[in-house]
This record gives sequence, C-alpha cells and structure tokens, in this order.
Amino acid sequence: MRKLIPLAIFSMAFALIEAAVVVYLRELYYPHGFGFPLAPLPGEKVYVEIIREGATLAVLASVSFLSAGDRGRRVCYFIFSFGLWDIFYYVWLKIFLDWPATLLAPDILFLIPVIWWGPVLAPVIVAATISVASLLFLNKLETGSAPKIKTRHLIMVLFAASVILYTFMADAYILESGKMPPPFRWFAFAAGELLALGALADMFFMEKK
Repeated sequence: MRKLIPLAIFSMAFALIEAAVVVYLRELYYPHGFGFPLAPLPGEKVYVEIIREGATLAVLASVSFLSAGDRGRRVCYFIFSFGLWDIFYYVWLKIFLDWPATLLAPDILFLIPVIWWGPVLAPVIVAATISVASLLFLNKLETGSAPKIKTRHLIMVLFAASVILYTFMADAYILESGKMPPPFRWFAFAAGELLALGALADMFFMEKK
C-alpha cells in the first residue's frame, strides 16, 4: 500500500494532465462539442498526437518500473497505473466539460497503430478489470501465494485481448474516411471480456495449490 497510494495519486494526476490537453484540442477542433464524423486534422498534428500517446505510455511504464524491483510487480504496477489513469481521464473530462453525457457516448480511444473507438463504458470496463486483476496478483505476490500462470491462461487472455482490441480497431478505415462508425460490436466485446474474466477466475480461484 505504501507504493500503491503514491502510484494511484500519480495516475490520477497524470490523467488530469491528459484530460486538460483534450480540453484544448476539443476547443480547437470541436468548438460545438465532440462528435462523429471526426473533424479532419492536419497530418503533422496527427503525428504529434501519436507521439504524445506513446510518451504517455512511456511515462506510465517508467514510473511503474521505478516502483518495484522485480518484473512481476513492475508489470502489475503498470497495469494498475494504466487502468486507474484511463478511468480518471474520463472522470476529469466529466468535471471539466461535463462530458460524456452518458457512459454510452462514443469516443476516440487511441491512435496507435490505427484509430480506436468505442463507447466510454467499454474502455472503463477494461480499465476496471485490469486494475482489479493487478491488485489481486499483487496481493498474492505479497502473501507468497502467486498463482501459477499456465499455458491455457495465456491463451485465454491473449485471445480475449485480441477480440476486445478488434472491437476497438475494426472500424478504423471508416473513421479515417470521415464517415460515421457502425454500431459498436457489443457482443464481441462482451465475449472477450467474459473470456478474460474466466481466465482470471480460473487463475486466482479455481487453481489448487
């Protein structure tokens, strides 16, 4: 807890900085409110935004690396920090802009390697899932009872992540062409999320020591 509390404070503060940048971007490119289809951005501005997103990941990873001395804890700290940062990014946008109006409001999530989009609820669910999973794993590490990650767990998690990423990135070409995105693939997203939860449940609660 001595490390998680300052890491949580950092993640929430960094989310505020990220949200502040988006406030300025929306004032420039969406003065009447953010929505789809996307406003065209000059090519060089897109590259700046991509670099900024990469730098965000680098900062979160660096702080997590410095917070622990072994690889397992570093990974857990990064996952925890990323999840909390993502959740509070929307908390700050709600405070600053009173946006999103609902958790079903669509948003641009990421630009690396292509445009990600989805209702706000979807990334928040993923962020909450990985944050809780990282806390569970850290607790097991501290008590010396870390679960053994088996091949089936890796396969389940990787497949679940692939399905969820597909739901976020499948419509990139449509968004890049300046068109409205189709309905979000909630069924595929739910399948990926349930598979990930199943892998975590198997790993933490069903495996015998």
